[in-house]
Amino acid sequence: MTAVETVPREELEKLQLARLRETVGHALKTPFYSRRLGGIGISRPEDIESLEDLKKIPYTSKDDLRSAFPYGMLSIPLDDVVRLHASSGTTGTPTVIYHNQHDLDAWTALSARSILCTGAQRRDVFQNMMTYGLFTGGLGLHYGAEAAGLLVIPASSGNTKRQFKLMKDFGTTVVHATPSYMLHLASRMEAEGIRLEDLALKKALVGAEPHSEDIRRKIEELFSIDVYNSYGLSEMNGPGVAFECVFKQGMHVWEDNYIMEIIDRESLDQVEDGEYGELVLTTLCRQATPLLRYRTRDITAVYPDKCPCGRTHRRIQRFTGRTDDMLIINGVNVFPSQIEEVIMAMPEIGTNYQIVVQKMGALDKLIVKTEVGKNIFTDDTRDLKALSSRIAENLKVSISINPTVELHEPGFLPVAEGKAVRVLDQRPRM
Repeated sequence: MTAVETVPREELEKLQLARLRETVGHALKTPFYSRRLGGIGISRPEDIESLEDLKKIPYTSKDDLRSAFPYGMLSIPLDDVVRLHASSGTTGTPTVIYHNQHDLDAWTALSARSILCTGAQRRDVFQNMMTYGLFTGGLGLHYGAEAAGLLVIPASSGNTKRQFKLMKDFGTTVVHATPSYMLHLASRMEAEGIRLEDLALKKALVGAEPHSEDIRRKIEELFSIDVYNSYGLSEMNGPGVAFECVFKQGMHVWEDNYIMEIIDRESLDQVEDGEYGELVLTTLCRQATPLLRYRTRDITAVYPDKCPCGRTHRRIQRFTGRTDDMLIINGVNVFPSQIEEVIMAMPEIGTNYQIVVQKMGALDKLIVKTEVGKNIFTDDTRDLKALSSRIAENLKVSISINPTVELHEPGFLPVAEGKAVRVLDQRPRM
């Protein structure tokens, strides 16, 4: 554990203020922020006198990044840029983040800290099953694991047969993957002739997609390992923004690198610790593409108490959803995470599911498709009908909507090797 992880809050806030001024200095060199900050009377770093002054600055959105494409957010000469990453899975103009060598070194150090706080050690073998490329998931923890001294296997995503072979051949002890891919691996073990005793696996670091506590428990039970939740987004570098420690009681946001705010989605005012709202982040250690008060759209809350590990960096709770992935079904607000919590708490359910929304006349129709365990999927339709009804009843209690539930045999639903596509909204666009 590094000294900055346990620094007293007063000293941490002094460090944040100093770094915020530096960040504002870099931001003023960008075409976008020079206009925005100039419009509110901030023309030099010294105009930021306290952390409270951050609240004077307007929020930055994903649309702002797109409107500034390609170089409107760049604060340094292009000759000094050594890498860029772009958002994945979007249509139209991407969001692009540039890095100089300083930025990559800071990100690497943060990723190494994140990996080590889960209890990983130099003797561990780290198999990275995240996609490499413009997506930040692969490269982000790759360099962090190397800096932490782990042996890194850059396996990337997919090719399940090869993943198992690498795990067996090199005695992989730690893996990095999406929760959905970990569930897919578990579902393929029998077909690939893999037994738990064939593997040396101890830990899984999962991220890149929201998942429930029940999903974590299911992965832990299937592999007999510890699973640690992580959080990152390409606009804030990628993985390493927040990570669980060995106590697995929320993710520590590394506040020497980020200023964290939780705001009410309607009023946009800051809420108290313990109250749910949208996470807003400000970079403190990035020079090439500084971002001030970036709205992540992710919904969470800050734990008001201290972590037993002794770190002073505050923790955020598991995300309940996003402000922009909320489904409005016949006037009712529904987060996909609510549906996942219900179905994954049922032992009969398998490792894959899909949420489909369709238009039936003037009304919306919610269809929940899920695979069931091999021992459940039988020729006795009465048992399946009873299970389907029970799932529908449990969902109605949670989301106030009566869905159609479809049960399928294992392997029926498509498997995503990257981020899982859990929601298919097939309603016609207005």
